[in-house]
Amino acid sequence: MTGEHTPTSTSSDLNLKAPLLPLHDPVQPPRTPFTLKSILTLKNFYVILGPLLSLIICLFVNLDAPASSRKMLALIAWVFCWWVTTAVPLPVTSMCPLFLFPLFGIASADSVAHSYMDDVITLVLGSFILALAVERYNVHRRLALKVTSVFCGEPLNPRLMLLGLCATTFFVSMWMHNVAAAVMMMPVATGILQRLPPPPEQSEVVNKFSRAVVLTVVYATPIGGISTLTGTGVNLILVGMWKSLVPGAKPISFNTWFFFGFPVAILFLVCFWCIVCLLYVRKTSARALSSYLSKAHLKRDLEALGPMSFAEIMVLSVFGLLIILWMTRRITDDIPGWGSFFHGLVGDGSVSVMVAVLLFIIPSMKQEGEKLMDWNECKKLPWNLILLLGAGFALADGVQSSGLADVLSRALDFLEDAPFWAIAPAVSLMSSIITEFITSNDATATLLIPLLYHIARTMHVHPLLLMVPGAVATEFAFWLPTSTPSNVVGFATGHIEIQDMLKIGVPLKVAGIAVLSILMPTLGAIVFGTDDYIQRLPKINST
Repeated sequence: MTGEHTPTSTSSDLNLKAPLLPLHDPVQPPRTPFTLKSILTLKNFYVILGPLLSLIICLFVNLDAPASSRKMLALIAWVFCWWVTTAVPLPVTSMCPLFLFPLFGIASADSVAHSYMDDVITLVLGSFILALAVERYNVHRRLALKVTSVFCGEPLNPRLMLLGLCATTFFVSMWMHNVAAAVMMMPVATGILQRLPPPPEQSEVVNKFSRAVVLTVVYATPIGGISTLTGTGVNLILVGMWKSLVPGAKPISFNTWFFFGFPVAILFLVCFWCIVCLLYVRKTSARALSSYLSKAHLKRDLEALGPMSFAEIMVLSVFGLLIILWMTRRITDDIPGWGSFFHGLVGDGSVSVMVAVLLFIIPSMKQEGEKLMDWNECKKLPWNLILLLGAGFALADGVQSSGLADVLSRALDFLEDAPFWAIAPAVSLMSSIITEFITSNDATATLLIPLLYHIARTMHVHPLLLMVPGAVATEFAFWLPTSTPSNVVGFATGHIEIQDMLKIGVPLKVAGIAVLSILMPTLGAIVFGTDDYIQRLPKINST
């Protein structure tokens, strides 16, 4: 293949005569001999445990319900076992329903495959392509430097600088997946820290501020993701499962979620900023940092980026167009929005993909024929999240169609008289603790949301009163570096330790649970219309 780039005929001849495969095997490290011990590992045990649990349920569990419900329970046990233990890579496990549903006789291959590509999935695809375009042209770095320079104050105010970094990370995370936002914003944080002395030479005050800068990016990322549908996969899983579990109910649009998620996230962000300033910023911080950080330093970095290019302006314009179309597709019941012109056939996913296509049409003006995006860049798309979403939707459909939903409802009858004021905080607490030990927040949400739905039905309250706080609380993975990949991004910088995460994470989790417990029954009741009890909800297909 290298010969086509070489102008001389000699090299071409040499390449033509070269064998397609090497004549000699490449040098390889010595292989360890095969032993029985290499098979008897914990991971291999987990691989066997999934189908073993499934077999035990099929043979010995009697649900006093149609046989399909027992098969569905066995299938869920298999998939959840592999998800929780990561015995098989998460995206690979997410593909298992495609063959398990037909093999167990629960649904046809075609019907299961439909769950892997619907409007929610296309919403993810389009928004991630736009996020890749933002990353490609470094738009996020320009935005971060601009906002941080505005907030840093003159003379330097460390608390305001952290607020600026909070706001920037929050805004970026609103439109991108948490991991992508953390990866994009962490260089901005470490760029600020590069102006400070090395950690061994830092005073205690400067060292605390260094930790605060990294912690700001780590925690403002999941908080920002709460505010929009595209900010995190958890929100998309919730919306997709609500659509699947209650097909006749009013769907949760981008606009609807924003009116609830954004106020929740803003209040939560203020709580986080107060906590980090209280624990990590001292009265003497401004004096200690003034010789290293100033508005002039940030402006110098911003000027080094040069004026905005045509490509950056176009990416921002397309980004703005997407937000406007999302926000105005359906405004209120009285103000239908532009979506009414298409008789409700257009969804948020349609808009997302349409705007993404524009990126492959608009020229970048950098090289002749080059567009704002090319397909090679799309190799970075999060196919693992897309497959996980599809698997979650398939399982939710299977629970309904197999009759397992009725079994779950009967099993939860004891909750019928439980007061909601006690259940809502308990649900948030349960979700937020479970998510600490399952690395994927999306997997945690996939496990919990259907269960919360059936608990709500048993209690005769609107399902969203439990589903929303339970889903959002899965984003509260604040205690451990391994709790979620975005935590790993911050921990990998070497500027923070587990003690720092616990120090911030414990009060932050309490604040988040309090915010959800207060705003869901109040603001949530207005936005989602949860005053209607479950008897008034559309009937669910159980065929």
